[in-house]
Amino acid sequence: MADILKTAGELRDELASSDEFTALQNSYNKMKADAEAYDLFKQFQGLQLKLQQKQMQGQQPDEDEMKQAQDLAGKVRDKDAIKDLMDKEKDVNQLLAKLNSEITKPIQALYEN
Repeated sequence: MADILKTAGELRDELASSDEFTALQNSYNKMKADAEAYDLFKQFQGLQLKLQQKQMQGQQPDEDEMKQAQDLAGKVRDKDAIKDLMDKEKDVNQLLAKLNSEITKPIQALYEN
């Protein structure tokens, strides 16, 4: 078990130094430097968390919350700094998906046989 955790730590360090993560980090720092964009980003994150919590409790967002989410999403889409951040997040998520696929190949092979 210790060997696999050591490998995971090495993979974590590799991820932190990857081009994808570095680009994400740079994009996040640029977005934070834009006070308006950062405030909008934090509002959007907060609203997403609130709506996710409601769903986990089996509740549906009400009409006002849905309108607020749509309005906020529109504003987020109009901010270049946030759009760039989302693009960089997508790149990191694609890398993580590839890693996950590679790591889980033994499990996939087990169930294919």
